[in-house]
Amino acid sequence: MLFYILLFLGIVSLWWHWRARDRMKVTNLTGKYIFITGCDTGFGNMAAKIFDKKGFRVFASCLTETGAKELKAVTSKQLQTVLLDVRDSDSVKKVAAWVESEVQSEGLWGLVNNAGILGPTAPTDWLDIEHFREPIEVNLIGLINVTINMLPLIKKAKGRIVNVSSVGGRLAFSGGGYVPSKFGVEGFNDSLRRDMKAFGVKVCCIQPGLFKTALTDPAQVLKEKEVIWKKLPPDIKKQYGEEYFQKDAAKKEKLSKICLNKDLSPVIQCMEHALTSLHPHAHYVVGQDAQLFWNPLARMPAVIQDFLLLRNKVELAASNAK
Repeated sequence: MLFYILLFLGIVSLWWHWRARDRMKVTNLTGKYIFITGCDTGFGNMAAKIFDKKGFRVFASCLTETGAKELKAVTSKQLQTVLLDVRDSDSVKKVAAWVESEVQSEGLWGLVNNAGILGPTAPTDWLDIEHFREPIEVNLIGLINVTINMLPLIKKAKGRIVNVSSVGGRLAFSGGGYVPSKFGVEGFNDSLRRDMKAFGVKVCCIQPGLFKTALTDPAQVLKEKEVIWKKLPPDIKKQYGEEYFQKDAAKKEKLSKICLNKDLSPVIQCMEHALTSLHPHAHYVVGQDAQLFWNPLARMPAVIQDFLLLRNKVELAASNAK
């Protein structure tokens, strides 16, 4: 009995120590510079507003002039917006040079790589290479390019890099370029984290589940898939069946209602912890769906993953013809 009491007390002590360690913050962060990509809408937009209020000197990159103007209108004079398409290498270099002129010898405390797109999510045999190219160019190549160009400034400040990935970077739940791009982000994040350890730079990865943002707008997702469906060759349509599109859309809508997280703030809280904690986590799994389903499933054998994921698939006309 004494052994079990001591064991229980030991576990409680370790848990308490971990909690206390987790709450330790870096001091004197007010006025530090951070750069956030993808601030037109969603996570990036909310993060820019919140970190501006908390006293960071925020550089918020937006893809559109409208997004930049709207963000500037509701934030302090200290926040600066800049137009950036992460696919454009010349633009990335120019923005990095501008940031360097702003931060000077202080360096850049935080880089939040948030910019991303979903792209078409459809069966692989519906797609061509261009459907894959754009999500990979934005979500992976763009993220790497921004990081490489900002890295000297981050090293100077011994700061933080926060990469926004997805549970789709751990588990392939759909076809298209999104999942491969996020698997790539996970690999880049882990190698970068180990490379930067010697320089005192901490690298973190946030893995959100399904959140309600412009990126996951069901109407837009369905519209993109419908365009592809209409252009499919007759033989592929025959394999899937004329009713496949409608049935698949109904199943996706049902899944979305079950999994969708409407409150974006937990993701921003993870960003904040990664930027301000003395001991940030290597990975942050965010969202009830991610924590309770996607992340545990990603750790299970492939046979279990396939069984559970395929239960949500529509049966093909070709299967019935056998």
